[in-house]
Amino acid sequence: MSQEAGTATPEGHTAEGVRRRDFINIAAVSAAGVGAAGTLLPLISQMSASADVLAESSTEVDISAIQPGQAIKAVFRKQPLFIRNLTPAEIEAANKVDVSSLRDPQSLKDRTVDSEKNKKGKENWLITMGVCTHLGCVPQGASEGEVKGEFGGYFCPCHGSHYDTAARIRKGPAPKNLVVPDYEFTTDTVVKIG
Repeated sequence: MSQEAGTATPEGHTAEGVRRRDFINIAAVSAAGVGAAGTLLPLISQMSASADVLAESSTEVDISAIQPGQAIKAVFRKQPLFIRNLTPAEIEAANKVDVSSLRDPQSLKDRTVDSEKNKKGKENWLITMGVCTHLGCVPQGASEGEVKGEFGGYFCPCHGSHYDTAARIRKGPAPKNLVVPDYEFTTDTVVKIG
């Protein structure tokens, strides 16, 4: 007995019916996929950074006017940033400290020199976030006349954390040194943070 379109097979299905069912399944899965993509695409794209956030993801600062022993405050990602031009005496004082005695052991060289970003020859520039690692207060010591603490660096007036000239925690409740952000010198007088 030949099977013509529309005749029953031993399983009780028609040849034409199987083709229709396959088409309906493929169409349903395709429609679901398009619907899922249409729903997820806007959700995923809204999670990417907006233009104003991307604009703040890096900042450039001209450091030509900062004399040895001076520091400035800048803003990076809506947080204070300290840029200090260390004097030879401050560098010497920081290098004399036994790193193993520190709560968060880092040498001044660890905090100022990075061979991957061409910072050699710029050891006198200390760039840190101006946010105390205890509870996020802004330490003093970057502006003229502010208290620099017992170790000549920064002093957090909120809970009494003292940082040295390398912005390393030396006394008080702060658990870590002031954070050094990613930065690189784009010219001899301009530094790009972020």
